[in-house]
Amino acid sequence: MSKLIRVEIDDSGLPAPTPEIEQERKVAIFDLLEDNSFVLPGRDGQDAPEGPFGLVLAIRERRLVFEITTEAEAKVVDFHMSLGPFRQVVKDYFQICKSYFDAVKKLPPSQIEAIDMARRGIHNEGARVVQERLEGKAEVDIDTARRLFTLICVLHFGQ
Repeated sequence: MSKLIRVEIDDSGLPAPTPEIEQERKVAIFDLLEDNSFVLPGRDGQDAPEGPFGLVLAIRERRLVFEITTEAEAKVVDFHMSLGPFRQVVKDYFQICKSYFDAVKKLPPSQIEAIDMARRGIHNEGARVVQERLEGKAEVDIDTARRLFTLICVLHFGQ
């Protein structure tokens, strides 16, 4: 069973999230646990670790950290990645989300729909960055990558 069964956000050392950010986090974790695909390939001639897995997502020393554990919470592997490849798409995503929330308050549905389509496009771009950065480390489908991108955005909020 190659999937995530536990997802935690380690935001120690980061400012407290706003209620909106906290809600995004809860929804993304719920959706991720409901449906995800997370496969760890074999490395260095060893067999692939068997899931299900737990995930702790954190930012430490200005790096994105994926801590992967077994169902019994034994450490499997940690991935440390540069935040650089995520910075622009996260910035774009926050800007389009702000535009979307502002639009919902005062624009007609057709304009809101256009902004929402742009938001989804940027979200998909972020998901592709997640898949690229995890290449060779973990295989995730596009929906799992989208939800992971949302959680990365939540962590970025505190940066």
